[in-house]
Amino acid sequence: MPYPKVLAFEKKIVPSDAYMYGTTWKDKKKSSPLLMSEKTVRATKSARGEKNPEETNIQTVDYCSLSLEQDTLRLSFTLKFLSKLEKPSACDTPSFKDAYEQLVENYIEKHGFRELSKRYAINIANARFLWRNRVGAENINVEVKALSSESEQKWSFTQEDMNIREFNFENEKIKKLAGKISEAFMGEIDFLRLEINAFVLIGNAQDVYPSEEFVQNAEKSKEGGKSKVLYVADGIAAMHSQKIGNALRTIDTWYPNFDENNCPIAIEPFGSVTNFHMAYRRKSGANSKDFYTLFEQYASDGSLAESDDEHFVMAVLIRGGVFGK
Repeated sequence: MPYPKVLAFEKKIVPSDAYMYGTTWKDKKKSSPLLMSEKTVRATKSARGEKNPEETNIQTVDYCSLSLEQDTLRLSFTLKFLSKLEKPSACDTPSFKDAYEQLVENYIEKHGFRELSKRYAINIANARFLWRNRVGAENINVEVKALSSESEQKWSFTQEDMNIREFNFENEKIKKLAGKISEAFMGEIDFLRLEINAFVLIGNAQDVYPSEEFVQNAEKSKEGGKSKVLYVADGIAAMHSQKIGNALRTIDTWYPNFDENNCPIAIEPFGSVTNFHMAYRRKSGANSKDFYTLFEQYASDGSLAESDDEHFVMAVLIRGGVFGK
């Protein structure tokens, strides 16, 4: 079957930016937006190969913290799960499009998005989206509200529901949330909209960690600009929607050589983890586990030898992207 030159899919998991507020663990209803602050510090020069380490290194940086009266971070965002995965947003090969639509129907009949939905639900429950703000937390509580015109459902997850290393567990709350997500993917409802509030007990006046902006002109920063710029949305310290999305799709435990000593990685066509300069699904011949190799086999044959590979392919399509030849 000819592979399309033009092929694209819209993402089916759509998070908003996540906004940061300060509050107290005893009274979570009262909160105030966290604002960015700036400070200039006198640091040392410690880079490898530094020629003048005895000189002072002056840096201006952004930072964000709770107030003296606040001991808890509240992170708030909304999240949508969308339907119609069987419809590419662009495809220039009708025969491939027809085969693909049949492929999704077969996947729904065989798997029903149960495994993927459970993993996304677990990553909501375990507050993986907190990233560095999760480290050293004394307590975590995640409040999830499903909003629809028909009914409103709520779930509350505590540390007993949280496991960030594996996905072979679930409880009734996770099962019900996963069921709603699966309904959206299968088209039983047009979309699922969630409102999520995570409360993290970290201690009075402690630092919190919004997303960091990439400083493109490093030389300009050295001449007086800031060397660390943190993300602000509508005047409030925030985390990028892309960073929230990356955490939610950190469900890939199917990549080659994964075992219990490894961590899940985010769903990416080549299993790329840029922090460690690694691609765990690098293309390496006929038996490659990269998305493109598996997707072409899947579309041509209608199935793959391993269900895990089918889950991975569908998860990349849920992620969305441009996949033409």
